[in-house]
Amino acid sequence: MTPRLPAIDLAAALAVVLIWGLNFVAGKLAVTDMPPFLVTTVRFVGVALLLAPFFRPRRSQLPGLLILAALLGAGHFGLLFVALRGLDATALAVLVQMGPPFAVLTAWALQGDRPGGRQLGGIGLALVGVVVIALESERASLGSVLLAALSMALWALSNIQVKRIGALSPLAMNGWMSLMGAPMVLGLSLVFESGQIEAMATAGWLAWAGVAFTMLFSSVVAYTLWYRLLARHPVSRVAPFLLLAPLIGFSASALFLGEPVSLYKVAGGLLTIAGVAVIELGGRKKA
Repeated sequence: MTPRLPAIDLAAALAVVLIWGLNFVAGKLAVTDMPPFLVTTVRFVGVALLLAPFFRPRRSQLPGLLILAALLGAGHFGLLFVALRGLDATALAVLVQMGPPFAVLTAWALQGDRPGGRQLGGIGLALVGVVVIALESERASLGSVLLAALSMALWALSNIQVKRIGALSPLAMNGWMSLMGAPMVLGLSLVFESGQIEAMATAGWLAWAGVAFTMLFSSVVAYTLWYRLLARHPVSRVAPFLLLAPLIGFSASALFLGEPVSLYKVAGGLLTIAGVAVIELGGRKKA
């Protein structure tokens, strides 16, 4: 019988998934009033100011961090906020669960880590769920679905890059990835967006509260708690908690943002989360 997590660690795990679930609502509030690349830039600048001055990576790790900033910062987070502007937060809360399937496929393609039959079945089930959600999307938001998928593919690639960087404090990695990623995303904002100064000046307090939430709670508090959990417990003990995040995000978006909950979203969400659960369980038995 697997022992339960200590009460303090259980509380930390629940706090993490609550923060990451509510992060979909916060992000949607932010990109409603400000362009998405601009929101990402402000977030990275804030995280860099909070963390980078207090943590120093080795000089040899800087090139790897630069690549991570491109993949995870400009690529994953930048595109994720762009997708969020064209999608309901309820839909995106489900679509980000494509991260684990993409991670398995990326490890297979680049590292020869062939998944088992159960994991492949889980990937197929998750893909069916995403297709169900995409069927509901209008043409205007179908591109956002594809951007969300590309964002999660870049997230999967960033996981491999994190391993290549080597031992480094999560806070140091987060701070320096944000420091290097901020200019990249600012460049994307200057090329593809306009009216940045006016948007920042006219944005409501809810938009700024959303930016502050993603900056402080999602990027700093949740990641700190999460990596401490990973340091104290096997991944298989804490990873299943992440399946609660999309459910919280789905429910919170419908409750606080008034987004409609359709049969397509519910069915697609259940299929995707079930597929990810199969991947997690299959990976654990294989290990």
